Amino acid sequence: MTEASTTSAVRLIKKYPNRRLYDTQTSTYITLTDVKQLVLDQAVFKVVDAKTSEDLTRSILLQIILEEESGGVPMFSSTMLAHVIRFYGHAMQSVMGSYLEKNIQAFMDVQDRIAEHSKGVYGNQFGPDTWAQFMSAQNPVMQNLMNGYVEQSKTLFSQMQDKMQDQSLNIFSTFPFAPGAKGKEDTSK
Repeated sequence: MTEASTTSAVRLIKKYPNRRLYDTQTSTYITLTDVKQLVLDQAVFKVVDAKTSEDLTRSILLQIILEEESGGVPMFSSTMLAHVIRFYGHAMQSVMGSYLEKNIQAFMDVQDRIAEHSKGVYGNQFGPDTWAQFMSAQNPVMQNLMNGYVEQSKTLFSQMQDKMQDQSLNIFSTFPFAPGAKGKEDTSK
C-alpha cells in the first residue's frame, strides 16, 4: 500500500497541527474513516506532517487499527499483543516483522486464489455478501487449515533457529575464548 508503490503516483495526505488530514489529490479535509477506505481500495498514499514533512503513515495506520480493535470484535487477543510487544528490542524484532508481513501476504494470496477458483466454478453469480456468508460458514475449515499451517511454520522456524545456532557455533568455535575452541590447552590435567 504505502511502501509498495507501483507505477501509480503516491497520493499525498498532509496532517496539520490541529490533527486534521488534508488530501492533496481531492483538495479536501478527510477523516480516518476516509483513510481506511483508501486502504480498502488499495490506494497508494503517504501521510506527512504538514510542517516537517515527516512520514506519519504508520502512525495513522496504527490509529485506524486501534479504532477497529476497540470498536467491535477485535482481531488481536491480549496474549497476541503481549507477544508482539515482547519482540520490541529483541534480537529477532526485524525477523518477526518480516515473518508477520510474509504470513499475512500468504494468507491474502490464499484468499485471492479461493475467490478466483470460486469465480471459475460459479461465475459471477455470487456477490460480496454471498461470498462473506460462504466464508463465515467455512470458518472451522479455515481454522483447521491455519492450525496446520502454524504447526508447519513452527517446525520450519525451529529448524531455522537450529541451523543459525549451529552456524554460530561453527563461526565462534575458532575464537580462543569460545567454549570448546580448537587449539585450547587442556589445563585440567
